[in-house]
Amino acid sequence: MSKVRKVFICSSCGAQSPKWTGKCPSCGEWNTYQEEVLQRDTSAEPGRNAWKSGTPHEILPQPIALPDIQSNDTPRLVTSDDELNRVLGGGIVRGSLVLIGGQPGIGKSTLLLQLALQLNAKVIYVSGEESEEQIKMRADRLGGNPSQCYILTETNATRICTIAIDFQPDLIIADSIQTLSVPYLDAMPGSISQIRECAGEFQRFAKSTHIPVFLIGHITKDGTLAGPKLLEHIVDTVLQFEGEQQYTYRILRTLKNRFGSTDEMGIYEMQAGGLRQVSNPSELLLSQHEETLSGSAVAATQEGMRPMLIETQALVSKAVYGTPQRSATGFDLRRLSMLLAVLEKRGGLPFGQRDVFLNIAGGIRVDDPGIDLAIVAALISSLEDVPIPQKSCFVGEVGLSGEIRAVNRIEQRIQEADRLGFETIYLSKYNLKGLDTQRFGIKIHSFGRLEELYTVLFT
Repeated sequence: MSKVRKVFICSSCGAQSPKWTGKCPSCGEWNTYQEEVLQRDTSAEPGRNAWKSGTPHEILPQPIALPDIQSNDTPRLVTSDDELNRVLGGGIVRGSLVLIGGQPGIGKSTLLLQLALQLNAKVIYVSGEESEEQIKMRADRLGGNPSQCYILTETNATRICTIAIDFQPDLIIADSIQTLSVPYLDAMPGSISQIRECAGEFQRFAKSTHIPVFLIGHITKDGTLAGPKLLEHIVDTVLQFEGEQQYTYRILRTLKNRFGSTDEMGIYEMQAGGLRQVSNPSELLLSQHEETLSGSAVAATQEGMRPMLIETQALVSKAVYGTPQRSATGFDLRRLSMLLAVLEKRGGLPFGQRDVFLNIAGGIRVDDPGIDLAIVAALISSLEDVPIPQKSCFVGEVGLSGEIRAVNRIEQRIQEADRLGFETIYLSKYNLKGLDTQRFGIKIHSFGRLEELYTVLFT
């Protein structure tokens, strides 16, 4: 017999409760419980205490000793998109489940349709939001090889897996997971239970057939993936496609990856013919102006295995309205407040009654602590109205006591600055241990305290 029951599921963590509660006891979020109707087949459940010895039961799989398991290199499907290969850890793993999230209109469907057209393999593009004619129009604009790309307009996840079993594609793209549903659940598409069950259906399909599946997911107004948190635990890889509408650059970040690093980042440029790979982002992220201005400093940052040089811009002015303003674009505002406190406490610089505005050029967001030294240099340059010498860059983390701390992968950062024609790099003296400075063509200045940096550049 089957019965229908209602439960309340937390949209933040996926916890279940038989009744509605204002605060989730699992994750502590408020007003996140939503009512869902679940249909459960009780006839398929095993009897109570069926695990006891002497009770007849079905033949179960046996545990395997770890040394008896054959370990082989994970086969990957290498695409022509080097940026996507980088964030995936070297290519698409067979039987993997990949989730891509991003804001509406950012280019998620364009990215995956472009992948389907450029991949030399049989691809099924499942569309639950657009018709075949709409996808055909976009495909004509993107170009590529459409002979291996097959369009399927279906929203039943079970039917999609059945069709794929007979069709035997090399890749499946589902756009989007919020539009799909399974027939054995009495719930609307996009609900928590439907998203969870559809993702579980694709996971079982991918693992049993070794066919990789890409899922496109919507995000909420807070910037997180819509649906239960369990969705991110089910999939093997979570990618975040982000960017500002005012800029043409798009960034593909790895939030979770069971087959590679989570620190990688791919950069694209949105054009009329689709997304173009940006192989050298340093030249694009540096502002181009002829005259030297104060408040600008170049930072040698690192995103995964990729070194980049980006420009930080700071503006420090008197607080006209009494209360100082703090604004940061592309950088953590709380870390900016910490750096200002260090400059005022350790350096004696009057930032307390001044407006401070910080911007990372190019619309990119940076979380690398090695950018601290460049931000500090830009802030002091704007405060003193003294420009920083051209062809100079900075790398270093600033501590609470005003010391300049060492950062990782310093050789790659120096090589990138040298390759782009910079003449001087300022870094922490603690990075010089074991570093052969003679093999670099760039001049290296090392400091241990912010006071030394201020003495060299601004006095």
